[in-house]
Amino acid sequence: MLTCGDCGREYADGPDAPWRCDCGGALDYADRPLPDASAPPEPLDRDRGLWAFEPFLDTERAVTLGEGWTPVVDAPEWDARFKLESIFPTGSFKDRGAALTISRAAELGVDRVLEDSSGNAGLAIATYAARAGIDAEIYVPAEAKPGKLRAIERTGADVTRVEGSRGDVTDACVEAVERGEGWYASHAWNPAFFRGTATFALELAAQRDWDVPDAVVTPLGHGTLFLGAYRGFRTLRAAGWTDGMPRLLGAQATGAAPVADELHGTATAAPPANTAADGIQIRDPARFDQILDAIEATDGDAVAVGPEATEREHGRLARAGFHVEPTCATATAALADYHDRGVVGPDDDVVVALTGTGLKG
Repeated sequence: MLTCGDCGREYADGPDAPWRCDCGGALDYADRPLPDASAPPEPLDRDRGLWAFEPFLDTERAVTLGEGWTPVVDAPEWDARFKLESIFPTGSFKDRGAALTISRAAELGVDRVLEDSSGNAGLAIATYAARAGIDAEIYVPAEAKPGKLRAIERTGADVTRVEGSRGDVTDACVEAVERGEGWYASHAWNPAFFRGTATFALELAAQRDWDVPDAVVTPLGHGTLFLGAYRGFRTLRAAGWTDGMPRLLGAQATGAAPVADELHGTATAAPPANTAADGIQIRDPARFDQILDAIEATDGDAVAVGPEATEREHGRLARAGFHVEPTCATATAALADYHDRGVVGPDDDVVVALTGTGLKG
């Protein structure tokens, strides 16, 4: 069953289910029963990847490339630990959502999926669709990074370039979906994708012996990982597997920072647009209200990071051995801001998600 968080309307799940509610709200799976056990099973079968957490998932393990269990490493220069979400089959955390979404598509008998993306989500969906033998068409900005486009094309997916803003790309893809040209495997709208990204929190807690950090910092565009983390940590606490919730702290890009603007007000003088952080160039997040709710529920925050800070942190990360894309550098730049403002204290236990590889060219 699919439910709308805005109006409460329910829809039967299936290949012909709407991709959003008639009211315009995002749909999610109805909450499933929590595991009977009051403690997590030991040991977890890590060979099953994300499906080690099957009690929390709604989808059978139909399509997999061995994704999951990304390492957590010390980052003493940042007084934090990094979870290396860049170490995935396609080089980004989006594989978490793609594995669940394409598995769900396979369960439903879908033969063609559509997605709109600046690169990482499109490559993840195209790759897992290829693994499943499902046709894919990916709508991308005309100026998307060539390395990401070449990678998508090599999967055999159709690539449709769209002139204009990132919102124009989404609009073109949605029009095709509404013409019946494919099933919308959207990282922003499809509820299966968020079941996948919730495994970030489940994994991190398991890797910490079922303890949660004081704070988690992630880049924040559509909130795909941010909301997934919130839902994962919330579910673990409800199941009694963990005791607390970390503060969720987002990093947005100047020029595309609607959440930070809502929380802190829009600057009187517009800062330079941070176009290097292409992965979070989202001015109208599909689940904007859900992001704000997650921030309020965790005493979290979101800040906008400019191009100079992103460039500086990108180089600093590389010199420390972390070859990530510029979008990741917004997270460590935001962490510095949170330290400066006292949002994060010197003794706080902080985990930063490094979300995508810098090796796609």
